[in-house]
Amino acid sequence: MSVRVRFAPSPTGNVHIGNIRAALFNWLFARHAGGKFLLRVEDTDRERSTDEAIRTLLACMEWLGLDYDEEPVYQSRQTARHVAVAEELIRKGAAYRDAKGGGGECVIFRMPKEGRIEYTDLVKGTIRKKAEDTQDFVIVRSDGTPVFHLANVVDDVDMAITHVIRGDDHVENTFKHIELFKAIGAPLPQYAHLPMIVNNQGKPYSKRDGAAFVGEFKEQGYLPEALFNFLLLLGWAPGDDREVLTREEMVQLFTLDRCKSSAARFDIKKLVWMNGEYIRRQPREVFAAEFVSRVRAAGLSTEGADLAGIMDQMQIRTKFYSEIPASCAYFFTDDFPFDAKGVEKRLKAEGVPELLDEVAEKYAALPAFDLQSTHDVLAALGEARGTGLGSMVHPVRVAVSGLTEGPGLFELLVLLGRDKVCARLRQVARRLRDGAL
Repeated sequence: MSVRVRFAPSPTGNVHIGNIRAALFNWLFARHAGGKFLLRVEDTDRERSTDEAIRTLLACMEWLGLDYDEEPVYQSRQTARHVAVAEELIRKGAAYRDAKGGGGECVIFRMPKEGRIEYTDLVKGTIRKKAEDTQDFVIVRSDGTPVFHLANVVDDVDMAITHVIRGDDHVENTFKHIELFKAIGAPLPQYAHLPMIVNNQGKPYSKRDGAAFVGEFKEQGYLPEALFNFLLLLGWAPGDDREVLTREEMVQLFTLDRCKSSAARFDIKKLVWMNGEYIRRQPREVFAAEFVSRVRAAGLSTEGADLAGIMDQMQIRTKFYSEIPASCAYFFTDDFPFDAKGVEKRLKAEGVPELLDEVAEKYAALPAFDLQSTHDVLAALGEARGTGLGSMVHPVRVAVSGLTEGPGLFELLVLLGRDKVCARLRQVARRLRDGAL
């Protein structure tokens, strides 16, 4: 059997991460099996499923590399086929007409009244329900439009879908869909229901919890590879301790028996970490192009700077490309901002101006200005004052960079160079005495 799976979103303008995760699970399943990944746009809600919403959906899929194998199916164009199947079900006695609420006749599907309905979910195992606990349901509205259940099943039949992989909010719908497949006389696909994505409180993850749509993550500077990898791990594991995987490794390893049935917690800190990992692992030429363009776009000149050395330090620390100008402006200009909290905590203590002047004096006198010599000066000062190296490092860092964190201090000092470091230490000492900082 050749695997055929589909992603069947209802485009409404924004693409929720829960929906796109279902898409990437389907994509990986198809690619692993050498099958087909298909797209069906369930655009029957014409007020919300606008052309712009569909373009947004397609752009999100392209950004994440979710390519599909056949022309998309647009559900709104299949209405005549859906209604024809409903008429056939009436002729078979599997459905009937009924005036629901006096608004005209609907078509109602008959559910079995005895026995039980069950199916083997590829993630959750066997799921069963007593037939007496089900109810007949509408498949065509009184205005002649097909309901989701009918359209969904008919389209799956026509597209020869072999596996339906979707969120576990559809578990109950599957009982209805199984009976529709049987009544139509079509072979049943295999079902797999993916665990819900939840917040820290165990409730469904939504916009209230932070970014929830693919477009928002793109705008915030997440790389598509990082978001793809992160979403894969929401409900699936490779079977070992690896978390950062190549797309090829994902395809090779992806099987549904590695999916988890319990809810998957959305951990934004992990996503931030993963984005940084992907930036760190990018080819240098890719990082360099992004780095230089963002530095220059911020109005900073790279002339005379040790770009290779700076990028060595910044690539392993950058979590988002959008952070680049602010996180390293001090390498390219003497007119950089100071972190207010860092100034208050690290520079306003008693004796700091004197310390900075003393460090500048000792650095200026060094035969060589390198990692070891710059370290030894501060270590000796810390020991002489009985306060340790740490109490020396922090004020010097803030004085020369304006920031409380960044590359290792001594790497930073060497990259800046002796002249800039000494000038900045003396200038900050002066400003502190004048009350200008």
